[in-house]
Amino acid sequence: MNTALFLMGTVIVICVLTHKFTSHLKVPSLLFFIGLGMCFGENGIFRISFDDYALSEMICSACLIFVMFYGGFGTNIKEAKPVAVQSFLLSTLGVVLTAGMVGVFVHIALGAGWLESMLIGSVVSSTDAASVFNILRSKKLNLKDNTASLLELESGSNDPMSYMLTVVMVSLLSGQEISVGMLLLKQIAIGVLCGLVLGKVTVWLLNNLSIELEQGETILVFAVATLAYTLPGLLGGNGYLSVYLCGILMGNSYLPGKRDLVHFFDVVTGVCQMMIFFLLGLLVTPAKLPQVILPSLLIMLFMTLIARPISVLGILLPFKARLGQIGLVSWAGLRGVASIVFAIFAVMQGVSAQYNLFNLVFCIVLFSLSVQGALLPWMSKKMRMIDEKADVLKTFTDYKEVNDVSFVKISVQEGHRWCRKKLWEIALPNDLLVVLIMRGEEKITPNGDTQILPGDLLVIAAREFEDRENLTLREITVENNDRLKGRTLSEINLTQKGLIVMIERGKQTIIPNGNTRIEEGDLLVVAKF
Repeated sequence: MNTALFLMGTVIVICVLTHKFTSHLKVPSLLFFIGLGMCFGENGIFRISFDDYALSEMICSACLIFVMFYGGFGTNIKEAKPVAVQSFLLSTLGVVLTAGMVGVFVHIALGAGWLESMLIGSVVSSTDAASVFNILRSKKLNLKDNTASLLELESGSNDPMSYMLTVVMVSLLSGQEISVGMLLLKQIAIGVLCGLVLGKVTVWLLNNLSIELEQGETILVFAVATLAYTLPGLLGGNGYLSVYLCGILMGNSYLPGKRDLVHFFDVVTGVCQMMIFFLLGLLVTPAKLPQVILPSLLIMLFMTLIARPISVLGILLPFKARLGQIGLVSWAGLRGVASIVFAIFAVMQGVSAQYNLFNLVFCIVLFSLSVQGALLPWMSKKMRMIDEKADVLKTFTDYKEVNDVSFVKISVQEGHRWCRKKLWEIALPNDLLVVLIMRGEEKITPNGDTQILPGDLLVIAAREFEDRENLTLREITVENNDRLKGRTLSEINLTQKGLIVMIERGKQTIIPNGNTRIEEGDLLVVAKF
């Protein structure tokens, strides 16, 4: 247990510290985590022997719940509405067509049995939402014709269909007598019902009940995401479809504290993706991969150059899509973590096959991410699909077209330069607005003629600064023997540490100037550039 936790902590620390480097890689940064896992693995530097498929499936499936939920939560349905039908067809019919064509190719070209071939096609038939989102956002691919929304909605919603096909093929290979039509209908019906009901109930609860527990809303949504996956599974439905629909419904509804939810799930899904790709890299044995490299390369090439383009062309052409859009959507069919998780699921069911299914799919995903992912920005430009006037961030529900409004407070005491002045006499910048004055127990909605009196607390609305890559805030507590004690700001030089932007003195908050004297016990908030 301690070894596993030590390994997990070490990996997350490495991933966080190397994020700035990996975000500038031309290939999807998630490949770095796979490579890191392989370094720790049996044939890597640290030679950790790990082949626990059951544990890997449990961890990866649990992580995939939140990745899929947040994929739905972050999809802006309003922006995706013009291409919703196309996306739905690609994520259902497109998956079936791709799986079928790949299955036929594997049977004819590689000599695998029909059911095994169709299982391989089913497992790799969905595209990877995490990789697509990662590339679109990090490379700021502003695409024409709502193509970004099309890709996001398709990649986020096609895993359930791939999973259902995988379940069907595994059942047939295991010799079970099943009704394929009834199985699919049950999976879809229960998945849709659970996802929509849980989503609507949670939205109502968050908007109508006061949760006293600190960050209770975030904890509730986290629990609901888990229920949205597990409840349909207990009833024989599709948990992935349910959790994705639940995420879409909640993400496109008004929720109090939505920004907190976005920040929380940003962190959770980031850690989940690191863990999944690292674990898969740890699980694979590189020495065994040469046996499947050629078959996996052939499957990836056939899928990328023939199967997906045919299915995309057949679906988008009736909508009069431009050839550039068809070509880019075809190329953007990146395979990813869901395919590997579904492969682990098949292996866990004891399915015997000509090829090691996990190793085969692992290599297909590696080839897809490294080739298609690396060339996606270049292909976007080559096919003239870049729109300089568009903004890819609009396709996510956590995007704000204008900067978010933040509120700051200023306490006005006798001697303050605003004291006894009317608001119209104060030269405030255009982006600042006094929205509330608290005068004792009285709350005043001000106008230009409102006079500021001693003891007033002014609440000012301002546009929040979001680009903090080169700006951090740190706190310094002034002790009894601190060299800063008793000196004014004009007498000290903090050029190496930054700029003191605020002082907390007991319950008082001070916005300092050069004459402000620092006292023992002061908490200095320093902006470091």
